[in-house]
Amino acid sequence: MIGKVVGILENQIQIKLELEQDKKSEIINTHIVFESTDSLLVGEVLSVKDDFAEVLLIGELENEKFLPGAIKKPELNSLVRKITDEELNLIIGIDKNKKDEYFYLGKTHIYNNYPINIKYNDFFSGHFAIFGNTGSGKSCGVTRIIQNVLEKTNPIAYKANLFIFDVYGEYNKAFKNINQKYKNINAKIYTTNLNQYDDNIINIPFWLLGLDDIALLLGATDPIQLPIIQKALKLVQIFGRKEDEMVIKYKNNIIAKALQQILYSGRTPSQIRDQILAILSTFNTKELNTESKIVQPGYIRTLKQCLIIDSSGKINEMELVSEFIKSFIDDSLEYNVPNTPYPYGLTEFQEALDFALISEGILKSDKIYDQTNLLRVRLDSIINSETATFFKTKTYISKEDYIKELLTTNEGKKAQIIDFNMNYVDDRLAKVIVKIYSKMLFEFATKLKYRATFPFHIIVEEAHRYIQNDTDTYLLGYNIFDRIAKEGRKYGVILGLISQRPSELSETALSQCTNFLIFRMLHPKDLSYVEEMVPNITSEIAKKLKTLQQGTCIGFGSSFKIPIIIKLDLPDPMPESTNCNIIQSWFIDTLKKVG
Repeated sequence: MIGKVVGILENQIQIKLELEQDKKSEIINTHIVFESTDSLLVGEVLSVKDDFAEVLLIGELENEKFLPGAIKKPELNSLVRKITDEELNLIIGIDKNKKDEYFYLGKTHIYNNYPINIKYNDFFSGHFAIFGNTGSGKSCGVTRIIQNVLEKTNPIAYKANLFIFDVYGEYNKAFKNINQKYKNINAKIYTTNLNQYDDNIINIPFWLLGLDDIALLLGATDPIQLPIIQKALKLVQIFGRKEDEMVIKYKNNIIAKALQQILYSGRTPSQIRDQILAILSTFNTKELNTESKIVQPGYIRTLKQCLIIDSSGKINEMELVSEFIKSFIDDSLEYNVPNTPYPYGLTEFQEALDFALISEGILKSDKIYDQTNLLRVRLDSIINSETATFFKTKTYISKEDYIKELLTTNEGKKAQIIDFNMNYVDDRLAKVIVKIYSKMLFEFATKLKYRATFPFHIIVEEAHRYIQNDTDTYLLGYNIFDRIAKEGRKYGVILGLISQRPSELSETALSQCTNFLIFRMLHPKDLSYVEEMVPNITSEIAKKLKTLQQGTCIGFGSSFKIPIIIKLDLPDPMPESTNCNIIQSWFIDTLKKVG
C-alpha cells in the first residue's frame, strides 16, 4: 500500500502517502488503484508534496477490463496501492490473441520502457494529428511510425498508399531507398526542383484540372470569375482541336456577339471603332477580321475601312458594319464538349479563356472586366514562368490512370510511399498543388464501387500552411480539407496533420481528428488552442507538454485507453531535419589560410 484517501475534489483525489521519502517522487505519473468494496478505481499521480499526493481519476477496472472515464469516487480512508502488471496490461497492453492487429509505437519510461503498441485500425482508420515545436521530434516521429508499419514482414503493408507532402524535403533521405531495407516496400519521390533529375518532377496534366482547381491556381477571389473559367473549360475542348469549319463557326459567333455589344453600347463613334479594332486585333478568324471584305454593289471595302469616322464625327457605314457582324451570329449553336478526350495545355486554355472573357458580356462593366481580366493576367504569368513546367504533359492520360501512375515506381513496382518535396515553390503554389492532389484522391475514392477499399493517407507536413480557414468556402462553397475531414473517413481518405502551429489550422479539420501525438509545445496560444479544441485533453496534460524531452510525446485518442507519455525510437535512416551545425559552419583552424 502507498497510502489512503484523505480528500475528494471534483476530479482529483488527495491521498496521504505512507512511503519512504526517496520513494515518493518515483510514483509521479504512474498509475495507482483505489481499493473499494464494489470496484477498482484507477488514477494517475499528478504531483507529490510533503506527505501528500494529488491524483487524477482516469477510469475503472471491472471484469478484467479497463473502462476509461471517472464516474465513481473512492471512499474516504480507502486504501491506495500500486497497479499490478496484470492490471497495467489491461490499460496499455495488447490482446495477445490479436497481435497482428497492432503495431509498435514506442516505449513509456514510466514503467521501465514498457512497449506501447496500438491497433492499426484505431489509428489509421481516422484522421490524426502530430503537433510540436521545431526540434521536438515531429519529423523523426512521423518517420519512425511509418518505418514501424512498413518493416512488418508477415503480413506486409503492400497495399498502403501514403502520400506525404514534404515542405522541406526532409523525408527524401529517410524513404528514397527504403526498398534496400524492406523488401517489396517502395517509395516514389517527386520534387519541385526543376534542376533535380534524380527524382520525378511534379507534373499534373492540365486537362485533369476542374473548375475549382483552376480557380485556385489562378488566384480567383470572387464567384463572378467562376463562370468565365467554366466557359473556358467548355471552349478549350472545342478550340484546342484542329481548327475545322465548326470551330471557326463557334469562334465567329463569339467574336460577333462581342462586337455587337460594342455597336449597341451607346459609346461615341471613336470609342466604338477603337474597341472593335482592339478586339479584332486579338480575336479573329480567316472570315472575321479587320481585313474582312464587305461587298456592296459597285465596290468592296474592308471592315476596317467601313469604320472610318467622317468629318461630322460619325461612322457612316454603321448599319453596313452591323449587318456584316450579325451575319456571323448563330443563336442555335450549342457548345457541346466532344466525347473524345483531348490533352490540352496552358496555352490552349489561354485562348479559350480569352474567348470566354468576351463571350460572357464582360465588356459591359468595367468592374467585372477588371475582376475577370485578372484571371488572364495570372494565367499569362504562369505560362511565362517555371510554374508552367508542373502542368505540361503531351500524352493523354485519364485521371484514374494518372493516380495509378503516381503509385507505381519508375521500375514498374508498387509504391507505398509517395513523397512530394514542396521545398522549391512558394507557399501559395504549394498550397494549390496540395489541394489539387488531395481533391483528386478524394474524388477517386468516392467513385469506387466498394467504398473505403482503396484507402489513401494524406500526410501534410507544416499543415498550418495549407489546411487553414481559407476563403475557399466563399469562393467555391467548400474547402477540400474540411470536406475530407468530415467525409473522408467513410471513403478511406485519411488526413495526417503535422504542425508546429495548431492554432493556425482549420478548426473543422482539427475537430475531426481522432488521435493525437503531441510533442513539446511552448507557445501559450498553441497550448491554449489545443486544450480548447482537442477532445479529452486536460489542463494536466497541457502542463506536461512544456517539459517533454525531444522525441517524447503524449499520445491520446481512440487508439489509447488513457493519455500516455511515449518515447519514440529514432528512425533508421533519419529524415534530414537536423539543426545547423554552428561549430562546423563558423570556426576554422587558425593555421589554415582563409581564402
